[in-house]
Amino acid sequence: MTRALTIEDLYRFEIPSDPSLSPDGDRVAYTLTTQDAANDRAHSSIWEVRAAGGPARRLTRGPADTAPRWSPDGTQLAFLRAGQLHLLPADGGEAVALTTAVRCPAGAGIPVWSPDGTRIAFSGPSARREDTAPVVIDGLGWKADGAGLLGRIRTQVFVVDVDSGEVRRLTGGNPHAGQPAWSPDGTRLAYPAQSGPDRDLAGASAAHVVGVAAGSPAPRRVGPATGIAGAVSWYPDGSALLVVGRTSAGVGHLELLRQPLDGAAPVPLSAALDRNVLPGGPGCPGALPQFHGDTIVFCARDGGATRFYRVDAAGIGEYPLPAGNGVSGCSVAGRAGRAALVVSDTSSFAEIELLALGPDGAGTEPVRLTAHMSRSLPGIALHPFTERLFTVSDGTAVRGMITRAPGTAPGGPLLVDVHGGPHNAWAPHAAPAYPHHQELVSRGWTVLTLDIRGSDGYGEDFYRAAVGAWGEADEQDVLEPVATLIAEGLVDPARIALTGYSYGGYLSCWLSARSGLFATVVAGGAVVDLTTMAGTSAEGRLIATQEIGDPDRLPALSPISHADAVRAPTLILHGGADDTCPAGQAEQWFHALYTRGVPAQLVLYPGSSHLFPLNGRPSHREDYSRRLVDWVTAHTDR
Repeated sequence: MTRALTIEDLYRFEIPSDPSLSPDGDRVAYTLTTQDAANDRAHSSIWEVRAAGGPARRLTRGPADTAPRWSPDGTQLAFLRAGQLHLLPADGGEAVALTTAVRCPAGAGIPVWSPDGTRIAFSGPSARREDTAPVVIDGLGWKADGAGLLGRIRTQVFVVDVDSGEVRRLTGGNPHAGQPAWSPDGTRLAYPAQSGPDRDLAGASAAHVVGVAAGSPAPRRVGPATGIAGAVSWYPDGSALLVVGRTSAGVGHLELLRQPLDGAAPVPLSAALDRNVLPGGPGCPGALPQFHGDTIVFCARDGGATRFYRVDAAGIGEYPLPAGNGVSGCSVAGRAGRAALVVSDTSSFAEIELLALGPDGAGTEPVRLTAHMSRSLPGIALHPFTERLFTVSDGTAVRGMITRAPGTAPGGPLLVDVHGGPHNAWAPHAAPAYPHHQELVSRGWTVLTLDIRGSDGYGEDFYRAAVGAWGEADEQDVLEPVATLIAEGLVDPARIALTGYSYGGYLSCWLSARSGLFATVVAGGAVVDLTTMAGTSAEGRLIATQEIGDPDRLPALSPISHADAVRAPTLILHGGADDTCPAGQAEQWFHALYTRGVPAQLVLYPGSSHLFPLNGRPSHREDYSRRLVDWVTAHTDR
């Protein structure tokens, strides 16, 4: 017997992530995140599943164990426990701390084993800030969402000796240093860092290389100072770096780049795909590019789904995952010819799958190794969706997804949900962040999600289509599809609700001032004043200079400038510790509406960062979804 998903079910979610495939390709270690209702927190522990099959088993008890990484010989797992590195014997036993608060007071980062297994590199904070200490700010980058106030503290590259536990710092200075990668001979580390004379203003970054031996020269930049470098790794022969980045700063696709060590111009490898390379990260799908022999495997988004690709001398190809499935993690065991993937589909949020990496991708079929969805939520059936292509009046094609319960009568209420980013996309598979969609559909609602211009997965021209014209360029991508559904009689024109988070919150506020179509609005993590956002957000300057460009346009493109036109009752949901879209944005919008007599309510979630609807307190996530459902229902009931 099956039943529909409810909001309360989020307390039972089990979400696997960050797989690590053993060197022999026989064991997959991964992080499993569950919900600790008693302590109102997410709980993470390390689990393992065998390639040969059998039930997954827990290796650690948590509650904050993440980032498992196999040693090169497969005898140990390094992982993070509450911010410190630990080692776990592969054949069983207790985990032992490798770094401690004495030797690593600010905590460690994701472990990266040296080729010989004697050292582990990581990127981590250069110092620990005392909660009550004054915060000195003399440049940008002084805060980060989820980390809070940083002041002068920067992430740097460290190396710890596995036998002695001795920790050495290899980098210093102002730039943040990203995750390091070992050279094949174990003598150097490469990492990304900000670059150029105005590094904190321009948003440029580049690959850098530093020697590991004591007394090595200072780190040197090996990429252009005016580009963007994200994830960095080495070619297997040590001849060059593989960089996820761009040859120029600004808004656009990330590419795979071959960066010569002599500093010559990087060579694009994935440009012909015309898709954005996704290296993964908090709140983002994808995975780090990795080598399989002479082939590079990587993730890119296509039409909302994050797909698995390869590039080699023969060009770019795609591994045959089922249509609509999305990848949010990958680990390759080269000599085994296998990849462990985290895959989402229409019936499960995420599971571990094993893929054979044939030379041309032919004949490979992913094998599912875990069943966390059916184990934690037995009998749950997610409501189906249909994909729909809308063509707006200027000829732009906009992909949408319509979710309705079978047998739902026409003429019912509609929720329109706008994604964030703006360079994100609605995935054509199950997602744990939106249980309110499922609950509303169970109540007879239709849910419409749209990949408006600016969305990822449709080519770089579409990706950049709203640059300099937020709201103005993409508003019809929402309004005209909704008008189409009204004209078809699918939904009631008097019972249409609008919601969105982050950029979706921005566009929800913008549209509520530009159109009387919506009976009610729920704005989450919103931006309403681009001028104040530029000076208060951790991402504010880049948004102002790259996404908008012309500072004179900031007021005109800010919803706050048009608040007089808003009439729709509005619920505003916002993280109290949001440093990407600071809470002052929500406070301004509430004040603007309330003082004009518009029914409005502001809910702040204390201590919650911008990504709290994905990874925050379970009680906050439940409350967010519950309030949204109650608000739109109350303001559309007839």
